[in-house]
Amino acid sequence: MMFKPHGKHLIAGQWVDNVNKFKSAPATGDAHDFSLATLAHVDEAAKAAEKAFWTFGYSNAKQRAEFLNCIADEIDLRADAITQIGNQETGLPTARLEGERGRTIGQLRLFASHILKGDYLDRRHDTALPDREPLPRPDLKMIQRPIGPIAVFGASNFPLAFSTAGGDTASAFAAGCPVVVKGHNAHPGTGEIIAEAIHAAIKKCGLDAGVFSLIQGGDNAVGAALVQHPLINAVGFTGGHAGGRALYDLCASRPEPIPFFGELGSVNPMFLLPDAVRTRAVEIGKGWAASLIMGAGQFCTNPGVCVVLEENSELFIDAAIGALKLVEPQVMLTDNIAGAYRNGRNKIAEASGVQEILTSTCDLRNASPYLYKTTAKQWLENEILGEEVFGPLGLIVVAKDMDEMRAVAMSLQGQLTCTLHMDEGDLAFGASLLPILERKAGRILANGFPTSVEVSDAMIHGGPYPASTNFGATSVGTLAIRRFLRPVCYQNMPETLIREW
Repeated sequence: MMFKPHGKHLIAGQWVDNVNKFKSAPATGDAHDFSLATLAHVDEAAKAAEKAFWTFGYSNAKQRAEFLNCIADEIDLRADAITQIGNQETGLPTARLEGERGRTIGQLRLFASHILKGDYLDRRHDTALPDREPLPRPDLKMIQRPIGPIAVFGASNFPLAFSTAGGDTASAFAAGCPVVVKGHNAHPGTGEIIAEAIHAAIKKCGLDAGVFSLIQGGDNAVGAALVQHPLINAVGFTGGHAGGRALYDLCASRPEPIPFFGELGSVNPMFLLPDAVRTRAVEIGKGWAASLIMGAGQFCTNPGVCVVLEENSELFIDAAIGALKLVEPQVMLTDNIAGAYRNGRNKIAEASGVQEILTSTCDLRNASPYLYKTTAKQWLENEILGEEVFGPLGLIVVAKDMDEMRAVAMSLQGQLTCTLHMDEGDLAFGASLLPILERKAGRILANGFPTSVEVSDAMIHGGPYPASTNFGATSVGTLAIRRFLRPVCYQNMPETLIREW
């Protein structure tokens, strides 16, 4: 049975309509009408979330784990419909959507398991020292507490794993924080069916309906009202730099500033060290090409830049060109993303000292790979070359020697990832680059490609600005829960009054 969206907002357990509509812009099939959010919808959702916090924020880990697992179950029940509407709206293939649904379900269950262990509470206890001189020490107990309602902005490139019930929402629920999601216009029907799954889980678990709301559409004023609403306590965002920075500034300018956890993307440079290139040039070139085109290059971890020494670089470059020539055009997520990809390509192509080494044609919503080459000297003189192009575009930076390669590393802005391709003979130079890359990125890879992000305890998906707006946070992995908790210290407090102690 085909899923047909009803196009309403979900606010505090009620499906809310509006006479003013916007139309979806699907990659295939029919467009659908969706209600436009208003400032009144934002206010209603935020107030409902605050009301729900007084019960949900004081629930125990077992109750929240059951809720997270129930959401996962409800998503699983809607598997075929999710794939159908997701494919229609985004053009993503069935295998990709099924994999992303599995990841979404998996991270919900991961957070359920994580909070049951109790480690996230980070309990600390300094026992009283009544006889200490010159002053006694009181009994001090510290534990993490949820901060309150959270706003989450859905991502264009991940309709499931980084959107309505994605990592931000899952980690906020695990912490005990109600969530108001601002759905992305690229996939409103997918957002709606996931909201139905969350709504069903709320009813089954007997929770306050204000624990979750989904509002769709609306202009920039709606997003601004959400992050500036006095009852919202933090924001999770995955998207472009311009929109993310605007929301970040709004959060900082509030009478009561709140944290903005924005993941804004990066070029994710790879450094190819000489011994690795001598022995594995073709393998690395083909592997880079495969990573570059994955999902039409629409991953925030897409490795858009390769830095290689001029000596022995030809085999690597030829292998990358050969692999990319075979790639058919891929459908991009939205017309706007496709347009931005072409504009980004033009900026790179027109930059001084840049040579196009693979020419292709991109039109409408389709994307083909582009490949360019420049020198380390030109890279260091032109900041545009370090800006993300969201799509399957690669830039090879050729350095004359190790000093130029090190200078390129030093010039980098904050990145989500950096990669070292190296063999045994490269370890000494790799060791000299590593402290630089530690300053630049949240995740550093050896002999791999960054487009696959494991959802686990040790994963960091974040980095120094502009990769993300908070270098101490991650939006993937169990550490993500710490964004929505704050420490509270209890002094001489009877232990029986401290929840979950």
